[in-house]
Amino acid sequence: MLLCLGKLQAQDKAPIILISTQNTALVYTTNAKKQLTQLYLGQSLTNISDYPLKKPNNLPAIITQGSGPVREPSLGVHHADNNPSLELQYINHNTKTEGNIQITQIQLKDPQYPFYVTLHFKAYKNENVIEQWTEIKHQEKKAVTLKHFTSAFLQLSSKNYYLTHFFGDWANEMRMEETLLPEGIHHIESKLGTRATNFDLPSFMLSVDQPANEENGKVLAGTLAWSGNFKLSFENIKYSEDFGNLLQVLPGINNYASEYTLAPNTTFTTPSFIYTYSYSGKGQASRNLHQWATNYGIYKGKENKSTLLNNWEATYFKFDEQKLTSLLGDAQNLGVDVFLLDDGWFGNKYPRNNDDAGLGDWEVNKKKLPNGLPFLVKEAKKHNVKFGIWVEPEMVNPKSELYEKHPDWILKLPNRDENLRRTQLVLDLSNPKVQEHVFKVVDNILQENPDIAYIKWDCNRYMTNTFSDYLKDKQNNLYIDYTLGLYKVLERIRQKYPDTELMWCSGGGGRAEYGGLKYTNEFWPSDNTDPLQRIFIQYGYSYFFPMGIQCAHVTSWGKQPLKFKIDVAMSGKLGFDIRIEEMNAEELKLSQNALKNYKSLQDIINTGDMYRLIAPYNNHHAAWMLTDKAKNKAVLYTYNLHTQLGDYFAPIQFQGLDPNKKYVLKELNLENENKPQLPQNEKSFSGDYLMKAGIPWFLNGSLKSSVIELTAIN
Repeated sequence: MLLCLGKLQAQDKAPIILISTQNTALVYTTNAKKQLTQLYLGQSLTNISDYPLKKPNNLPAIITQGSGPVREPSLGVHHADNNPSLELQYINHNTKTEGNIQITQIQLKDPQYPFYVTLHFKAYKNENVIEQWTEIKHQEKKAVTLKHFTSAFLQLSSKNYYLTHFFGDWANEMRMEETLLPEGIHHIESKLGTRATNFDLPSFMLSVDQPANEENGKVLAGTLAWSGNFKLSFENIKYSEDFGNLLQVLPGINNYASEYTLAPNTTFTTPSFIYTYSYSGKGQASRNLHQWATNYGIYKGKENKSTLLNNWEATYFKFDEQKLTSLLGDAQNLGVDVFLLDDGWFGNKYPRNNDDAGLGDWEVNKKKLPNGLPFLVKEAKKHNVKFGIWVEPEMVNPKSELYEKHPDWILKLPNRDENLRRTQLVLDLSNPKVQEHVFKVVDNILQENPDIAYIKWDCNRYMTNTFSDYLKDKQNNLYIDYTLGLYKVLERIRQKYPDTELMWCSGGGGRAEYGGLKYTNEFWPSDNTDPLQRIFIQYGYSYFFPMGIQCAHVTSWGKQPLKFKIDVAMSGKLGFDIRIEEMNAEELKLSQNALKNYKSLQDIINTGDMYRLIAPYNNHHAAWMLTDKAKNKAVLYTYNLHTQLGDYFAPIQFQGLDPNKKYVLKELNLENENKPQLPQNEKSFSGDYLMKAGIPWFLNGSLKSSVIELTAIN
């Protein structure tokens, strides 16, 4: 239909380019100079013929460096003849529909240079999400230098904007901040190279006109699918004689130290920017992103993930075959799917007995494991659990054979002191030889042990003092080519090992982004596993990521009761990293029952619609719930934090239920089956009653928790 619209345009008339989902439309046209202009961004109109009634902005959709308006540029280039300007004119566009997805391409060209830009859009109709990226190529006589290269360029027109974003650091991730955007340019960015989301997330929510809440307000929510340096720019123009109030949203790769050298006849592709426009609050924006992620953004996103027992807190670096074999028995007794062997299993000349040696030498430590990994994999099979393993293949310790043999593979300045973090350095993944090495780390393990089912891919430092021996005079390409090299490795791994489950880990929340999740099944949100703080961390990530891919482990962090730890962990992707042999019979039974309950709910946790009911911020309690698509089953999570005398607890008003169905409420993970905390346990209520009247808050005292299963009945 849209392709026909384009063909019906008369040659002398400006085209109308409509990119739309069920609820949102992004519409472009052109001005007298054949520049692309944004005509509309907002709720989809019933009649397509109404879009041209809107007056387009005087500002071009794409601000280019060196010509036109002196506003924050989206694209910029230094041409082969040293001309530092760029102009882009519309050439053509095409649109097609493949099932649920509308695919649009817009071709642009500089009228004075063989310099081409293709804008790509995917509109996911049912999810109400748009994915956008840009391709740049040229046919100039010599290389050009790309100065600016954002993935998208959105324009909004309103009086006020309220920016919600999340920041933090190791073990203190996802601290939320909402700010009224002032006039001028505001950036959220990363310059870390690796583990790029360690300080800030490449994701945001922008409330338009007034602060939105969970169920009310206009919200633009977006996230950049990129594992390297990023920049989210917001240029808030409060007044202009040319176009009045205008906000430019410019997400993309950070051009810090990255003015990219692009050879002729090669293509530079920006990462995807994924966004949704909600007209009913932040909750709907999150549900849109979750649904997109499950269906399209996460590797095998619809499939349930494995529960596991990790050995890290039980042994740290100190283990042998006998100890690990006993832990395999613990995994079997507990009832998890996978036993995960963490750091410390490799290195011989420089054995990995602590974190200052061995990284890079990926052969099994013969003293600890004389029979190698095959023995442990076979033992796991005997215990009816799958085997998983930890790797950190992007890194190297100076005390390693790899460091001695290949100093040219390491990112470090030739005339400066080495800058170590966690006593390690970063390998140069812009180098194809290093890419091959990193691929072979995983490939060799899986070739020898084809029954290994799970890999935890870690990355524990960011880049400093970086210099690539391979790139030579193209050092400005390093940050980008490193990330592209990493993706090449992951692509090869996925092609050869499509069924191996991969955890995307980076010393905590250093890789909370959809660039890597295209290849991985789940991610590690934080090394902080204290359940009280994990409530805040996991709640924060839920703005952009489904709960079912947030790895959440029961550990020894925190002084809370075991039940509280379990109830928090099973709101995400449940795992254990605790000394099972130290549990008493009641604790073991509680953990075993919780695993069974989790598996019965896992479909909902992984793919359900999430409703954030009570935020932990500025409260002493928190609650959220998930429902399945048919509204036949739901799960409610409730938590008391550190409560105080005189606290007010409003009733829990459920959401996402069918008002015409009746639901039985059942409290799970009870320490005493005869003493539920929920007074309404095993009773039934209509969805209408639960959503409008609700039930009284029922937890008493600090650090209490409850998981409630709701099941529709005839």
